[in-house]
Amino acid sequence: MNAASVYPSALSIHVVCVVMSGTLFAFRGILMLRRSPMLDAKFLRIFPHVNDTVLLVAAIALSVAIGQYPFVHHWLTVKVAALLVYIVLGSVALREGAPRHIRVLCYGFALITFLFIVSVAWHHHPLGVVSRML
Repeated sequence: MNAASVYPSALSIHVVCVVMSGTLFAFRGILMLRRSPMLDAKFLRIFPHVNDTVLLVAAIALSVAIGQYPFVHHWLTVKVAALLVYIVLGSVALREGAPRHIRVLCYGFALITFLFIVSVAWHHHPLGVVSRML
């Protein structure tokens, strides 16, 4: 199996997992804002991790398939760095121990960071959609 044959499937899986990941995070954030006990549902504690694992595997397959890697290609380096920021912000937003105003702020910034990551991926440019405006 060569890289070209893996690309279409890996891309489809990656995109579906990105949409699910963003949707699940937004939904969990809304539950957090509403102080809903549904946030503790087993499905919402387990499935996002499963989805994000599949997402990561598909991302690695895509990286290999297109021959572009973080720390070599700037857009992927920015995407990985922004992903780390998103993970930290999302963790604080959904963690019960942090003060509510901090959680709300982190939730908003995590959503913005998620959209930035999608923009960078879509345009294959470190500035994402901003690159098209320059």
